[in-house]
Amino acid sequence: MKILFATPECSPYAKVGGLGDVVPSLAVALKEMGHDVRIVLPKYGSINYVSKCEVVEGPMIVNMGYGVEFAQLLRTEYENVPIYFIEFDRYFSRYGVYGEFGHGYHDNGERFAFFCRAVVDMCPFLNWAPDIIHTNDWPTGIIPALLSLHTKPNILNDTKSIFTIHNMAHHGYASKELLQFTGLYDHYWHPFAMEACGAVNIMKGALQFANKITTVSRTYAEEIKTAEHGYGLDDVLKYRAKDLVGICNGVDMNVWNPTTDKFLPENFSARSLEGKKTCKQHLQQEVGLYNGLNVPIFGVVSRLFHQKGLDILCDILPNVLKSMNVQFAVLGSGDQHLEWRLKDVMSRFKDQVSVRVGFDERLSHLIEAGSDFFVMPSRYEPCGLSQMYAMIYGSLPIVHATGGLIDTVDNYDELTGTGTGFVFNDLTDSALYNAIGWACATYYDRPKDFEKLRQSAMKKDFSWSKSAKEYENTYLAAIGKSQQLD
Repeated sequence: MKILFATPECSPYAKVGGLGDVVPSLAVALKEMGHDVRIVLPKYGSINYVSKCEVVEGPMIVNMGYGVEFAQLLRTEYENVPIYFIEFDRYFSRYGVYGEFGHGYHDNGERFAFFCRAVVDMCPFLNWAPDIIHTNDWPTGIIPALLSLHTKPNILNDTKSIFTIHNMAHHGYASKELLQFTGLYDHYWHPFAMEACGAVNIMKGALQFANKITTVSRTYAEEIKTAEHGYGLDDVLKYRAKDLVGICNGVDMNVWNPTTDKFLPENFSARSLEGKKTCKQHLQQEVGLYNGLNVPIFGVVSRLFHQKGLDILCDILPNVLKSMNVQFAVLGSGDQHLEWRLKDVMSRFKDQVSVRVGFDERLSHLIEAGSDFFVMPSRYEPCGLSQMYAMIYGSLPIVHATGGLIDTVDNYDELTGTGTGFVFNDLTDSALYNAIGWACATYYDRPKDFEKLRQSAMKKDFSWSKSAKEYENTYLAAIGKSQQLD
């Protein structure tokens, strides 16, 4: 199949969250399966002209609702997958992806509507007709509607669309004028298309017009059909339920692999854990924790937002540190109030807590490798990647029972000693405190179980092979192929 990924993020060029990791990893996996896979994203101001990047000859015509614009198309490759950048300075010369300094750009609706129109017009410009355009989150959500137009380029007559929900909370609202701007016009202005509460809801349009809808875990696919997690679109998702499938994200094992990780002071594996002890010592030294291999380290690498539930961790952390012999290594940024609260705890427990504000790729790898446990008390988590990274690196996750966390972490069973982490059901102070205490007691009182859990976690297969096959079958279903590939 010919598959085009349209995305606002793609590592290593532009990344804000997990979407930036997922798209290139999945694309590479599908390429290795023999498909013709390509990726397109905007050329943001933060993306420098990468080596071997070439300008595709001639300006590309973009047919907006108000007239014609001209954009430049650039091309490079990542792991043998062609990457296209749409260069249009009016919208994409700015440094940020969605915004800067904690605020979204005021014209994000127009910016990404232009991108969607440009993606559709890119195909005839390249004389390349994809079987599937795989769109990702609301910034690409107008593409399925554009593919439903009778006036779309003829080369796309047989092209189907897949829309993947990476986070249901962000819909992409804009004024009614966006329909004219994009060329969809007023016949898309009704409740069974893109209108919602007197505005254009871009994600709603994607859910209405995509041939198939996916999200990033089986449990999240069920959760978003409820009022609690559907954010007002649960009825639409229930209506499209037969076309909705949950497929868990995979992990790029070329990047997240303790046996080859270039960021670690010493590599290790499930068979030989000496290198993990070295990583733990280096982590303690680097972040200023007292050196004690027999003291469990609880790692946190996260964006500091309400979704992640770290306000609950802040509530209980002083009591945890007073009552348990533990250490915490925290890396993250976001909500300034959460940053301040974490720093306040660090100021009172300097030997036990380290808080680094910001993003540091090397340190994030070191925390995953050097910690014994990894804390993720998310209020909701569509899939989550950090808990999978943690298990690969032998750090046992402590997670709230939601979304992809349920699908990837096997709860510890004290009777059998089986599991890969610790799962708690209620997101309350006492539930998180008890889960951390349960992990701490396992570490000190049941060391054989702890090692058994660690071995089980490190042996789990989180590679893209299984998930890529599920996407392949979803594509086949979208284009009407009844015979699925094994």
